[in-house]
Amino acid sequence: MVSGPIVLDEATWHTRREEHRRRVRRWTEPHVRRRANLEKHPVLDFLFTYYSHRPARLERWHPGPDVVLTGESAREYLSWSGYAEHPDVPGGVALDPAAFTDSRRRTAEFAHALLTATASRPPRLSCFGLHEWAMVYRLDQDEVRHAAWPLRLGSSGTDAVVESQSIRCGHFDAFRFFTEPARPRNTLQPTREDQLRLEQPGCLHANMDLYKWAYKLDPFTPSELVADCFELAVEIRELDMRASPYDLAALGYEPVRIETAEGRADYARRQAAFARRAAPLRDRLAQLCRRLLEWGEPPDTVSEDGRTRTATLRNLP
Repeated sequence: MVSGPIVLDEATWHTRREEHRRRVRRWTEPHVRRRANLEKHPVLDFLFTYYSHRPARLERWHPGPDVVLTGESAREYLSWSGYAEHPDVPGGVALDPAAFTDSRRRTAEFAHALLTATASRPPRLSCFGLHEWAMVYRLDQDEVRHAAWPLRLGSSGTDAVVESQSIRCGHFDAFRFFTEPARPRNTLQPTREDQLRLEQPGCLHANMDLYKWAYKLDPFTPSELVADCFELAVEIRELDMRASPYDLAALGYEPVRIETAEGRADYARRQAAFARRAAPLRDRLAQLCRRLLEWGEPPDTVSEDGRTRTATLRNLP
């Protein structure tokens, strides 16, 4: 239970806001320029296309729950959804608990369940990034998603790698992009309904998706946490594509050659390092979900027989 709000003076929150903008504009500004010039980037576009948080929304700074902004310029936040004047801090503006709708509550409940279930499992490090190879299995070069970039081993060489390895992808949002011939080769057949059961902390995509859960709770997620998750997702995406069958050396991405034993060992080491880095972010997001559910939770009610009904949050781990 939070004892009281954190009150930020105008100079303090202005500094935090500007630091956040500078941090994320390293990625947002080049993306906006590429988009204006109709240029595609096979690695970085993913962070703004597969993930639906617009650059302008990523640049926007939010303090998170239990924080009150003060000063004349704080009133600009009143024009944004989710904010209201704080009842106990004269002139203060903060996120409004009334704006935490039932829809947002359901998102927070699912995210909390997924994050805690994932964190409870040991990381599995034996997939070796073969999901990207399975997405182009038995396709001609002009049929693959990033057709402008050649396959390092050609189509037949790529197919041979898929056929020589055991594919162990348990992440549905990767598996659903497998080609039809590749799907039976996966040792798992994940579905959306399996997500809580199968998600595990060694998965690169599960760790990239921390960014998705952070922005899905926008504006209630502190922007520093959103940026931490985004930055991790950028670095993971780079490994994801370096280990892919595409030749991206011209863009400065040297391959992690998972078709070799040395490359697979290198990939697993990097994957384990990302799992360690993701763990505290996953915990911070789970804590945020719990706080938001508590924040928006109605008080206990008393039934006709005099028994107090315990709210759902009490049963969360």
